[in-house]
Amino acid sequence: MKIVVLAGGLSPEREVSLVSGTGVCRALRKLGHRAVLADLYLGLEDVPADLETLFDAPDGRCPTAAVRTTAPDLEAVRRQRRDRSPSHIGPHVLELCALADLVFLGLHGREGEDGRIQAVLDLMGIPYTGSGYLSSGMAMDKAVAKRMMDTAGIPTPEWKLLEYTEEEADRLAAELPMPCVVKNTTGGSSLGVFLPETREALGEALKKVRSFGGQVLWERRIFGRELTVAVLGERALPAVETVPVGKDFDYEAKYQAGAAREICPAEIPPEIAEAAGDLALRVHRLLGMEVYSRTDMILDRENRLWCLELNSLPGMTPTSFVPREARAVGMSYEELCGEIVRLSLNVKRRED
Repeated sequence: MKIVVLAGGLSPEREVSLVSGTGVCRALRKLGHRAVLADLYLGLEDVPADLETLFDAPDGRCPTAAVRTTAPDLEAVRRQRRDRSPSHIGPHVLELCALADLVFLGLHGREGEDGRIQAVLDLMGIPYTGSGYLSSGMAMDKAVAKRMMDTAGIPTPEWKLLEYTEEEADRLAAELPMPCVVKNTTGGSSLGVFLPETREALGEALKKVRSFGGQVLWERRIFGRELTVAVLGERALPAVETVPVGKDFDYEAKYQAGAAREICPAEIPPEIAEAAGDLALRVHRLLGMEVYSRTDMILDRENRLWCLELNSLPGMTPTSFVPREARAVGMSYEELCGEIVRLSLNVKRRED
């Protein structure tokens, strides 16, 4: 099949996306597909007269991609685009997607997980991997997802949205309950997430989190073991436990080799492993996910599970959770990518 792997974009998770997309593109080519990678934001500026020949480009036009210890400079990315267009979709991207049998969404964060690119592809009648625009948007907005979890009786830490000016941050920090987590509602890869231990640190977090966009969410911090469970098709994969080498599981710990110890399957009693899988499936279905997802949760000191959030387009880098969980059930990286393609082609998108 002809497959366009969309990656990059203009999200703080851009570099993670490019590593995911490169891995996926090469895996699909190993499976015999004519896969090519396209950067959603930068697009393709120097293209042949016949765009279809790009499906046979050497190495699928995969870039040399790596995740650095800090998030990318998005203004520098903007300056790379020669056409200076305000569009977040680069030159010739949609034309290339229209020639494909399927678009594999290797995007993360805004523009990939928030449902906007899914809506564009739906309007163009182009099949793509993963969930649709509405469920993607609901999962991306942590406040919306938490409202739905509260309504469905799914255990999630106490939370509330905050509205304040920067001048009010210190006063608010003196009033909010602690220990807590402060995060923006539309972030990912632990970007825009703060775990303050003092009220002074909370005040600084309340000031910094506003730069990540979206609304600001306060959440009661639950201490315990960090678990994540992927859903593939209609089954939950084995849970992974993450033990950071440093203090917290932040952006660096997620994507730098050796920054965290990941145990898969997690060393938890069978009944808790089953409960974690059931919880991931409940959240997956509640939010209307399709094909695959990943749910992050905490196992507290009383062996109670608390759902933190769901990721509609989980990472597919070599150190990502979903490939690790798939390996635990005997599925190679290439087989995982092929299964996502197979399941996605069976999805019937709603037509108006």
